[in-house]
Amino acid sequence: MLLITVPKAQKQLADHLRSRRLGMNLSQAGLAERSGVALPTLRKFEQQGTLSLESFLKLLMVVGGLDEMMKAIQPAPMQFASIDDVLAAENSTTRRKRGRSK
Repeated sequence: MLLITVPKAQKQLADHLRSRRLGMNLSQAGLAERSGVALPTLRKFEQQGTLSLESFLKLLMVVGGLDEMMKAIQPAPMQFASIDDVLAAENSTTRRKRGRSK
């Protein structure tokens, strides 16, 4: 398991996005214009790593990576411990839409 803090993850995301931008030979202003994200917002993200999810997804749409991001957060397939688990899953007609309450 990779142990990373949230601030480090934010900085890495900003660095990776900057690398993609530069790889496309785009200036910050060019990426801001294409994505619809304000230039000061993009600058702040590249410097500090803070950005709204909506703006981040807009940037990924331009530089690439949105499909990979969506695949990365898909729930893992159900793991079965026994044949009874398999049969119970087949017979289940409804899926829980909420987590269990405490």
